[in-house]
Amino acid sequence: FQVVTTGNPVLDYETMPKRFDLQIFVEDTTGRTDLNILTVQVTDKNERPVFRGNMAIQTVTIYVLEGTPPECIYQVDAADPENAELKYSLLPASVPFLVLESGAIFSTKEFDYEKDPHCYFLNITVTDPDGLNSTKTVNINIININDERPYFTTRQRIYRIPEEQSPGTIVANITAKDPDDEDSPSRLFYSIQSSEGYFSINPSTGVLQVTGRIDRDALPLWLHPNVSVIVRVEDSPSSGHTSELEITIIIDDINDNPPECNPSTFRKEANENTTAGTFLLDLRNYCKDIDVDPSNNRFNFTGLSGFGSNNFALESAVSGRLVMTESIDLENPANLGIEVYSLTVRVQDTARPNYSNIIYIYIRIKPVNEFFPVFSNLSYEFNVLEITRVGSSIGRVNARDKDWPPSVITYSIVAGGGTRDYRNIFWISPTKGDVKILARLDYETTQKHILTVQASDQEKTATASVTVSVLEVNDEEPVCSPNFYSFQIPVSLAVGTNVNGFRIECQDRDSDPRSFRYFINEGNVNNHFTFSPSAGSNVSRLILASRFDYDSGLDTNWIYRLRVYITDDNLLSARDKTTHLIKTGTVTLSIRVIPNPTTVIATTPGFTVVTKRENLYSESAWYVPFVITLGGLLLLGLLGYLGFLLMTWVRTRCPLAGKADSASL
Repeated sequence: FQVVTTGNPVLDYETMPKRFDLQIFVEDTTGRTDLNILTVQVTDKNERPVFRGNMAIQTVTIYVLEGTPPECIYQVDAADPENAELKYSLLPASVPFLVLESGAIFSTKEFDYEKDPHCYFLNITVTDPDGLNSTKTVNINIININDERPYFTTRQRIYRIPEEQSPGTIVANITAKDPDDEDSPSRLFYSIQSSEGYFSINPSTGVLQVTGRIDRDALPLWLHPNVSVIVRVEDSPSSGHTSELEITIIIDDINDNPPECNPSTFRKEANENTTAGTFLLDLRNYCKDIDVDPSNNRFNFTGLSGFGSNNFALESAVSGRLVMTESIDLENPANLGIEVYSLTVRVQDTARPNYSNIIYIYIRIKPVNEFFPVFSNLSYEFNVLEITRVGSSIGRVNARDKDWPPSVITYSIVAGGGTRDYRNIFWISPTKGDVKILARLDYETTQKHILTVQASDQEKTATASVTVSVLEVNDEEPVCSPNFYSFQIPVSLAVGTNVNGFRIECQDRDSDPRSFRYFINEGNVNNHFTFSPSAGSNVSRLILASRFDYDSGLDTNWIYRLRVYITDDNLLSARDKTTHLIKTGTVTLSIRVIPNPTTVIATTPGFTVVTKRENLYSESAWYVPFVITLGGLLLLGLLGYLGFLLMTWVRTRCPLAGKADSASL
């Protein structure tokens, strides 16, 4: 900025001040001010006294900051062209200012803008020795400075709001004033020192509003529902005067939470036939409403519904105790197949808006084993061929009980079914009741087996009798004695002769002695041999049927190995032979023909070597050689032990060799 002369009027020493003190007053947009003085000196001319400086050309305005102590606030500059001594005076005399002989204007007090006048008009008169004078007016403005604290005009200190107010909800309108701004609207700045994030304040208007969620039912409001907010007001964004106001906002509880149950699904069990009135579940122990106010956290249990809900009831809406109203029998056709009852109960606030939740209850009725298993028959009879294959099923038993759901029945044989050789020759399927054979049946040994079969449902049992009748089948081979024979005959033996007096005797445990039929199947070259009788008897003889003819070359074999077949079909018709089981026994004969019987010494009696082989025990009797071997080892051990005892006795009784002085025995 530049200060220039205007040229109107032209500076004149006699008529104008000799110097100009220019007060530079500066003010920014926020109202802050400053003051400084620029002095312009005019060269004196010897003319009549005149005001110089600013007072020569304008009315001087002087700015005095309030609170400034008494001091010189302006120097009046006047001159006399003759350079005479001048005198200064001011009017009115009542103002708190004075002017000295030197023209200096002093303030006589410390001004307070808020109490004193804001403007003074001083008439300054300068007088020369001849009494000529000039008067100029000086305006003095008291400048307001920021020296006062703002103060709150809001009187209310306690506010109440319900919880869960939406952001932006106005809680209070905080107002304040600044004494320094009485003539203009206050420019104040509001802020919150502490609100725990629930509230904010408009920095310009002081409107306090909700910014965060306010949940009365959560910590810390659950314990301390009063929120203390300290509001600060400043008259400058920085380094200004401040005031603080503490207000209390009480958060009121509302019914904003439904009752909650943990868990919300229950699974209970009750035995069937449980008596009516039996307590099952106390729902109140699992439910709560987190609303703080007791009027908002009360709830009732209502609306029991669901499949089978007529069997259950709530003692009261308040208690929430679930009880049975009827005894449930699973075997009752009305309940058949129903094991789980699905119920729902509504838990609802008593206060509006009556929030509610649904509780799901599943009650399983546990079956009770009330009934014994019952067999479909008191006794069973099975007919089985004695040749039935081992492992075959020969029949089935079946048992049920009236319990629902149907019990798992297991079957077992508790008595019978054994023989001399086998402890158990029958087996029953534990789950299906199929009876199977574990060993070969023998009609000739046992014709009937009586078993006791038990059915169990794991708690209760029942028994039934099973009779297994073994049906006879021709399953036994004819057994002949001897079954092997070896002998010699002369070549000249007469036809029709019982060869060497040989005969076989046969037995069949399941055939009549008359059922045997004899024929030579192998080795009977030229049919020299036959049996008589050939059928109808259990005893038959070997007969020479035709003579030997070695001379003509018809016969060439001197040793005949005959394989004799004995069948048990003699009494069967030709038709029955195609359908009935036929068994065959065998006998092996070795016959040596002596070619020249004349070489035999007459005085020496003839003899026949007979070899007979018989099985002494069954091949399945594996224990026989085991027992014999074990017995032999035990015998050897016993003999060794006896030998050891004998040697010990001899050593103790007989003297050692070489000891002549030992006592005689």
